[in-house]
Amino acid sequence: MINKKLENTDPTIAELIEKEGNRQQNGLEMIPSENHSSPAVRQALGSILTDKYSEGYPKKRYYGGNQFIDEVELTAIARAKELFGVEHVNVQPYSGSPANQAVYFAVLEPGDTVMGQHLFAGGHLTHGWGVNFSGRFYKSAQYQVGQDGYLNLDEIRQLALEHKPKLIWCGATAYPREFPFAEMSKIADEVGAYFATDIAHIAGLVAGGAHASPVPYAHIITTTTHKTLRGPRGAMIMVTKKGLEKDPELPEKIDKAVFPGLQGGPHNHQTAAIAVALGEALKPEFKTYAAQIVKNAKALAESLTKNGIKLISNGTDNHLLLIDLTPFGKGKGLFGQEGLEKAGITVNKNTIPNDPASAFYPSGIRLGTPALTTRGMKEKEMEKIGEIIAQALKIACAFDFTIDDKEKRKKDIKEFKKLIGQETKLNELKQTIEDLCKDFPLP
Repeated sequence: MINKKLENTDPTIAELIEKEGNRQQNGLEMIPSENHSSPAVRQALGSILTDKYSEGYPKKRYYGGNQFIDEVELTAIARAKELFGVEHVNVQPYSGSPANQAVYFAVLEPGDTVMGQHLFAGGHLTHGWGVNFSGRFYKSAQYQVGQDGYLNLDEIRQLALEHKPKLIWCGATAYPREFPFAEMSKIADEVGAYFATDIAHIAGLVAGGAHASPVPYAHIITTTTHKTLRGPRGAMIMVTKKGLEKDPELPEKIDKAVFPGLQGGPHNHQTAAIAVALGEALKPEFKTYAAQIVKNAKALAESLTKNGIKLISNGTDNHLLLIDLTPFGKGKGLFGQEGLEKAGITVNKNTIPNDPASAFYPSGIRLGTPALTTRGMKEKEMEKIGEIIAQALKIACAFDFTIDDKEKRKKDIKEFKKLIGQETKLNELKQTIEDLCKDFPLP
């Protein structure tokens, strides 16, 4: 797994990379925003293209020597257009949050009103959350999910009519159900707003036909290129036919917002790796992969439920699940995360709708199936993994925890972290996970 040249020139970093590779091989990466990229993607990402400066766009650079860099970027753009069926693509955003920031910069002025899904209801920071730039420089109206865990379209429409936003986001980081793009588009049209869909989590599912596409309904689409798309860490901004009909200058506005508005030179090695990932996603087998992600998520949801674990919305339509730990007490997300890590399963603590605790000590766990599916696991493995997760959560969340007293809380967490490492059953579960992983090597 290690480049021998790196091992010779910098054994410290080489050893750390080796350790991380072993950690991933011997455990289950179940954070739904993570995946395992192909060796081809990683090869492009580590290529000599990282050495080149290329401010500007293809055929319109501010530096010389970009004839091959231009072809790399044009290839990435052409593949994205084909894969998603859009009119315009910018592949230069460094990551998802800068891509979303560029959308604001392109179509809004500071102080304009935006709407997005509330963070505690599964939304993203950049969709108008108060401490983020999107909530500090723009007026924000945040919509919620209902008691059933689904988006409440009637309430969203009323909020839009009341606040008259110029931009409405649809997309989230912890929403386990299919997004109602068509219905949200009608609401945006009714108030004259730009409709932007952030499909960072589900881009691979959309590309593979395992989730409805926002292309017929949105004006602007943003996405990261890792997660379900299985590429490098990067992002894209896409403009649809409907977007062009609303604003023929929208592609130019987006491009100018990215450069020179918010960024300097693109990361050419990243662009090349994005092109490789898009090429992989255009192959027929990617559709099979995307469908299996959803099958695995549904199988995992069924197993967890059967083993006494509560899920927000009682299941999933996509790649992720949101576990509700309130039956064990409020604020137990950290305990669940730590317990699962001791068992060799990496997840993240997460808020749940109407969380009785806080974002620092949330009451949920977010997990998903993209990385496990990449390794070749299927429904049979999901059933077993669900049993193991349930066992680990019941052990970890049984510890006492005083959330409302700061000093007592610190002592409780310190004591928990000490005792959790001594849990024999978690060590046994970890060995079971390691044995399972031997049959499913990393790509």
